[in-house]
Amino acid sequence: MKEGFRQSMAWLHTWSGLLVGWVLFMVFAAGTASYFKDEITFWMKPELHAVSPTAAPQAKAAESAVAFLQQRGANAPRWFITLPTEREPSTSVLYLKPPPPAGAAPVERRRRFDQALLDPATGQAVTAPRETRGGEFFYRLHFDLHYMPAIWARWIVGFCAMFMLVAIFSGIVTHRRIFKDFFTFRPKKGQRSWLDAHNVTAVLALPYHAMITYTGLVTLMFMYMPWAPQTAYKEHGGTEAFLAEAFPGGGRTQFKASGTKAPLAPIAPMVAAASSHWNGAPVGRITVHVPNDANAVVSIARAGTERLSYDQPSMQFNGVTGAQIGTFGDMPKAAAEARGVLYGLHIGRFADPLLRGLFFLSGLAGCLMVATGLLLWAVKERQKFAKTLKQGGRIGWGLRLVDGLNLGAIAGLPMAMAAFFWANRLLPLDVADRGEAEIGWFFIVWGAGAVLGLLRPTLRMWQAQLALGALLFVLLPVLNAFTGPAPLTVSLRSGPSAVAGFDLVAIALGMGLAGAAWLVERKRRKAVSRQAASTPPPPPGLAASGQGS
Repeated sequence: MKEGFRQSMAWLHTWSGLLVGWVLFMVFAAGTASYFKDEITFWMKPELHAVSPTAAPQAKAAESAVAFLQQRGANAPRWFITLPTEREPSTSVLYLKPPPPAGAAPVERRRRFDQALLDPATGQAVTAPRETRGGEFFYRLHFDLHYMPAIWARWIVGFCAMFMLVAIFSGIVTHRRIFKDFFTFRPKKGQRSWLDAHNVTAVLALPYHAMITYTGLVTLMFMYMPWAPQTAYKEHGGTEAFLAEAFPGGGRTQFKASGTKAPLAPIAPMVAAASSHWNGAPVGRITVHVPNDANAVVSIARAGTERLSYDQPSMQFNGVTGAQIGTFGDMPKAAAEARGVLYGLHIGRFADPLLRGLFFLSGLAGCLMVATGLLLWAVKERQKFAKTLKQGGRIGWGLRLVDGLNLGAIAGLPMAMAAFFWANRLLPLDVADRGEAEIGWFFIVWGAGAVLGLLRPTLRMWQAQLALGALLFVLLPVLNAFTGPAPLTVSLRSGPSAVAGFDLVAIALGMGLAGAAWLVERKRRKAVSRQAASTPPPPPGLAASGQGS
């Protein structure tokens, strides 16, 4: 460590950020979009945009949902009811299909869920929306990565998050004047400008960056570090026993049917009792285990929109008599509450629209921080090849690889995200497995951008991909106006912000990408001018004879 502690931290900061930077950019981008995943899903279901608002008390919405499930899934082993909220004003019902006969074909033996969206007042299914994963795709993408086993993806993302945490704290040590540099930006200074941009975007939301990275690791802490509960509960049931004690509530209890039919007790008194127990707080989710059976149990969980903790208290009722069985999570243990708060901070479901918007802007700052860090490394490395380039040589393969990966990640990913929304509106409604088809177009466009970036990592390619992404985003409101069942109509169902807000954000993102494309074009023209100015004129004799043309 002859160079000193601070200099060694600079080395650590550089490489801990570079080696996983492209995955981190995708994780930040998809995670940032997830703050508004409900609004994204609503936008991607235009069939719901023109539905009239229908407010209804929670007890009535629950009764209507139970009546619907009695018609559609009376024999299902489990019902799930998600009551309306400001962000999702319809009632969502989900029921597990009963197990098929023993001699059924392999495909038929796969148990699956059926889902429907209901009008809270009438209990009738609303106009069947198109099949789409919506904002849930971005939420799952940012830690499951798609197209690979979830356990592998979560280990990869956790590995990258740990590198990110190292990069954050080593960056704090490295930048001695970190807060002073926050107020410093020197444009048109090459490497100095990129470093200033990296510092500003890093310090602007530094507490958020540290929080979101650390809490991301906490969400999967029992997968990354399972040894303590495995050891402590080795003779008492293992990890399952630990989880049941740490997070009581019956969520992991297996309820078995008795085989004796019994009518389900009215759900409204149970909802009222649960809300009253929580001092009037709204109910979020209702789970009915083995409905219409003598062993039926109704679990009611509190809505997660008012508490910071992800873990919400719940109550259980006898499904036949309606009698209360027990309450869970009202007084959680300190360790469980700490973990629940950290998890809640990460996903931000407690946040009101203003705070959620600040989280979104901080996430965008994180994307810019990662992007400028990747580009800064390439700018610094290119200076080592300045003399070689002047002599007509070529840059090294490592720098060329980083240039291509930068182009595919930073410019290609926004283009793919916009293409995902276009696919939602342009694919035929009767396409088989339509949700996966939309996701397929996301990866097709992203893959094409990445391949082209690796083949030609030039300023022209940067400009082309940024400009195409800008065009796709800016035109999304126009696409929305002419591809929905109610053109130019903004539904009051979830407030004007649901659709109009999406369109405004799309325009803002498109304008940002357009501005980046313009800066790239200006840089390209300056590079061409410098090259022309540095090229010596041909000798007079050659010029006169035309041999230099």
